[in-house]
Amino acid sequence: MTSTADPAARYFDAITSALNGLDIFMRDERSPLYRHDLVAKVLSEYVVRLENSFACWRNRLGFMDSFRISRAESGFPVFQNVLELENDKRHADKRLSAIPEPADLRAEMADFILRQRAMPDALRKSMAERLYLEEVAAGLVFAPFVLPKTIRVAVNPKTKRPLYVVHWGAFDGSANLPIVYMATVEDSSDSMVNALVTKDGKLDATVDIPLPVEGLLNPDLAHRFDDFAEKNSVYSLSPATIAGNLDKDFDTLHPKQLRRIVLGPFYSTGITEHNSTVADVLSRVRRAENAWLLTWTVQEVYSKAEQPAKRGLFSSQPAREEFHINTDDLEAARTGVSHYEKHALIPHEAYQVLYAAGEAQKIFSGYQVHIISNGQVISDV
Repeated sequence: MTSTADPAARYFDAITSALNGLDIFMRDERSPLYRHDLVAKVLSEYVVRLENSFACWRNRLGFMDSFRISRAESGFPVFQNVLELENDKRHADKRLSAIPEPADLRAEMADFILRQRAMPDALRKSMAERLYLEEVAAGLVFAPFVLPKTIRVAVNPKTKRPLYVVHWGAFDGSANLPIVYMATVEDSSDSMVNALVTKDGKLDATVDIPLPVEGLLNPDLAHRFDDFAEKNSVYSLSPATIAGNLDKDFDTLHPKQLRRIVLGPFYSTGITEHNSTVADVLSRVRRAENAWLLTWTVQEVYSKAEQPAKRGLFSSQPAREEFHINTDDLEAARTGVSHYEKHALIPHEAYQVLYAAGEAQKIFSGYQVHIISNGQVISDV
């Protein structure tokens, strides 16, 4: 049976173990994500942000009494925690200036203990707050919105247009889920075509592009693209809708592929309540740090054709994309995607308990299951 220790400690132990397992999964050459090295590389950046966020939240409990998670839905922290972390990061330096240095605090604590024969709770909380703010100020955290970044540039030999791979992140405030977006976008802007494409339709090797570039590579559209990404990253919008909005809002940007990775739900015994069967079985796992299950979904929509621009005397129509929706699959049609994958990551001990209980096949129906065992990944079970 799992430990009856402090629920917050159990939760943080479990989510830390899950994120460590996801990191192992992404780096394992046998895992599906490793075969898409760019996807794994991008996702790992956001996993680091999540790891840093959870480390900060754990330290925050040293001087704050509560921490709320979405127990009945995502299993991740509620959005208010994300907003507070972002606000604390913004004001960390100012707050740190009002708290004594660690060495001074330790000296005061030692003096208090010697004189009062009691624990200096106020000083202990000040120390905890200082350590929290130092970590918040130093590390990348998963913000409500993580600005776009261009990580790859090429040229489509058919269209002779520059092609960018851009990613950004969002923590959805309604679903309480961390989401990662990746888009492959062609740019027909005259300025970028002239700057990046040679006469023979190749990327100009003489142009220095210091990747990664903060924001969209096209400087004329970068701020607009940031605004678009922030407004169109909510979980309730389908990938097809987001790609279609991008196509309509930017006449010279042509989205060829949009990938969305939704992390969660996360299940932890004695904490989350969104699946009674999973909760019941996980409660039988002996070691609390192995009593968890992390799921995620990869959704993708891609362009199957481009309608060429139409130019006339009285009206014109820019080039528009035709996105493929897989209507042969009910789930793909419902969610507005060309393709999707559902993944589940679980420790070996927990999987053994699920399997022994006869629940594994039902719980993991439709999922690609990945088992963490002795620091390695076992997939396709």
